[in-house]
Amino acid sequence: MASEVFSYESLVHAVAGAVGSVASMTLFFPLDTTRLRLQVDENRKAKSTLAILKDIVREEGLLAPYRGWFPVICSLCCSNFVYFYCYHCLKASLLKGRPSTSSTDLITGIAAGVVNVLVTTPLWVVNTRLKLQGSKFRNTDIRPTNYSGILDAFAQIIQEEGVGALWNGTFPSLLLVLNPAIQFMIYETLKRWLRREVSRELLSLEVFVIGAIAKAVSTTVTYPLQTVQSILRFGQCRTPTEKSKLLSSLRTIKTLLVNKARKHGILGIFKGLEAKLLQTVLTAALMFLLYEKIVSFTFRVMGLGNSHLKKR
Repeated sequence: MASEVFSYESLVHAVAGAVGSVASMTLFFPLDTTRLRLQVDENRKAKSTLAILKDIVREEGLLAPYRGWFPVICSLCCSNFVYFYCYHCLKASLLKGRPSTSSTDLITGIAAGVVNVLVTTPLWVVNTRLKLQGSKFRNTDIRPTNYSGILDAFAQIIQEEGVGALWNGTFPSLLLVLNPAIQFMIYETLKRWLRREVSRELLSLEVFVIGAIAKAVSTTVTYPLQTVQSILRFGQCRTPTEKSKLLSSLRTIKTLLVNKARKHGILGIFKGLEAKLLQTVLTAALMFLLYEKIVSFTFRVMGLGNSHLKKR
């Protein structure tokens, strides 16, 4: 087990995943800004992604779509490093040289996602607050915040709301480990199928397309929970106070989803899906492409190309 956990191969996958995600998120960051506004600001009318971006730039300035870029990139880099590292460590431990299957990919993805959520949720809570700070909301009930940076946000949240607030949205986040798990399962399954069909290393376009398909499916299936997650991380909703934290979390998720549906119809829980799909599909597709290229290049440079590529 120790050899898989501290292996050079797992480190290469983790670094490649982190670098690929940072580069792709930076390119498509304004689309994520649009998605977050639509999820959190209930009074903002749902428009096309381009129309929302135009509104944000007109009202808040040219750089507003990139507000909160640094904390998001820091969180994303840490999150993807942890996820890819755990995913490949666990997969190597489970398979022990045997060929992978869709069920193995799904189980490994869920386990890696749980570890990732528990470790990195405080970073995502802080970056959600910073990303929305200074925004012009249509909903007047939203309280303004004044954080000077990542460390100040951590300090203020702990002081005013308690340490537990750093894990706001953890329960829906644990449910949302299905998102990357489904994404990786579909991606790895399509990759194995294509390799059997063409008997060669996949082309860049092929990697981009299967990465986009995998993310589109996983995002659509789990989107309502992603909306709840964003609202809870923002920290501006009242949560029930049952003694059982699990019961309280379940009731909070139910309440937020029901309220969304009552106010805006059943499609209200999918508000912002267009922007989310546009951003997340393009980001994931580019991330997988960069990830595959970095891993392949690194293994070849180290003289490990053929053996490691076959195992993958």
